[in-house]
Amino acid sequence: MGKQKRRTPGPGTPRPGTAEEFGDALLAAASETARGVRRAAGTHANRLAPGLELPAEAAEGARRAAHLLISRARRGGWLPEDLDQAARRRVDEFARSFVLDTAAADVDTTSRDRLDDVGAVRWWTESEPHLPQWVAKHILTPAEALTSVIEALGFLMTLPVLTTPGTAAPKRPAADEKKLGRVRALLAKAESSAFPEEAEALSAKAQELMTRHALDRVLVEAGASAPDVPASRRIWLDTPYVDAKSLLVDVVAKANRCRAVFDPRWDFVTVVGDEDDLDAVALLTTSLLVQATRAMIAGPAGRDRAFRKSFLVAYATRIGERLEAVAEATLTATPDADRLLPVLASHELKVNAAFTALFPQVVGKSVTVRSHEGWDAGREAADRARLGE
Repeated sequence: MGKQKRRTPGPGTPRPGTAEEFGDALLAAASETARGVRRAAGTHANRLAPGLELPAEAAEGARRAAHLLISRARRGGWLPEDLDQAARRRVDEFARSFVLDTAAADVDTTSRDRLDDVGAVRWWTESEPHLPQWVAKHILTPAEALTSVIEALGFLMTLPVLTTPGTAAPKRPAADEKKLGRVRALLAKAESSAFPEEAEALSAKAQELMTRHALDRVLVEAGASAPDVPASRRIWLDTPYVDAKSLLVDVVAKANRCRAVFDPRWDFVTVVGDEDDLDAVALLTTSLLVQATRAMIAGPAGRDRAFRKSFLVAYATRIGERLEAVAEATLTATPDADRLLPVLASHELKVNAAFTALFPQVVGKSVTVRSHEGWDAGREAADRARLGE
C-alpha cells in the first residue's frame, strides 16, 4: 500500500464554517509556515478573512489551536521566558504578542511569576473572546491578524521537546537572598565603572563571595540525609558571535562547579548544577558579557567580525583561567579545606552523572580564531575585567 499524502487547504478551499473547522484550517496553514512555505500565512489568512470583519468562528478556532500548541510546548519543557526569547528570534512583534497572550491564558499557578517577568498578562476582558480584542489593540485588519496568528502557531510547531524540562526556581532563604544581593551590587558597580582595573577587582570579589557562599553551603549540606539533585537552567545568548559567547558561559559554569552545553539551533546554553551555583553562573555571565561587549567596541573604529569574534574567544579563555584561580585560592584559604575536598568530589560526580543522563551524545566543537590582534586585545580586556570588591 502506497504512502498517503496529507492534504492541506489550498487558496481555493471554501472558508470554514465552524470554530472547529477554523482551528483545523489555522493549524494546517501553520504547518505549511513551519515547513518554510513562503507566504503561506498571508495566503491562507486572506482566504480565511477576506473582508473587513473578522469571522466570529475565527476567535474560538484560534483559541483552540493556540491552546493545543502552547500546552504541548509547556509539556516539552518550554518556560515562559524561553517562549519569549525564542519568539523574539523567530517571529515579528505581533506573532510574539499572540504567543505571550496564549501563554498567559493557559498559565498554571507555578508559572504566574515567570509570565509576569516577561510581560505576559491577561490584559483582555475575560467575558469577551481574546482575538477581536487583540486585533483592536494592535490595529490590524482581519487578514493581517490571522497572518500573525498563523505565524505564531507555525513558530510553536517548530519547538522541539527540550532535554531538560523547565522548572520554577525554589524560594531562597533570606540569608541567601542577602548574599546574592551583595553579589548583584558588586557586579552592577563593575558594569558601570569606567575604570577597567576597578571593574576587574569588583568582579573578582563577586566570584570570591559566590565561591565562599557555595563552600559554606556544601559543608552544611554534607551531613544532610537527602541527596542534592542537580538542577538545570537555560541561558539565552544574543547574536552575533553566540558560539564565542557560549564559551564564556562554559568557563563560568566550570568555575562554579557546573556543566554547560550549547544549542546552536536556538542560541541558548543549558547549565546543569546546584541551584545556588546556577544563580552564580547566570549573574556572573550576564555581567561579564556586558563588560566584554563594552571593551570590544571601545577600540578604534573599523574592527571587523574576525577581530570581534577572536576578542570574545580570548576574553572567555582568559576569564576562565582567572575564575579557576579565584575559586582555587578561596578553597585553599578555607579552614575546612580537607573536609571539603571529598564533599566537592562527590558533588562533581553527581553533576557529571546528571549532565551525562541529560546529554549522552554531546559533541565538542572548536571555535576558530582568525585575528591575532583580536586575541591579544581580548586577553588584555579579560585581565582588566571585574570579577568583583
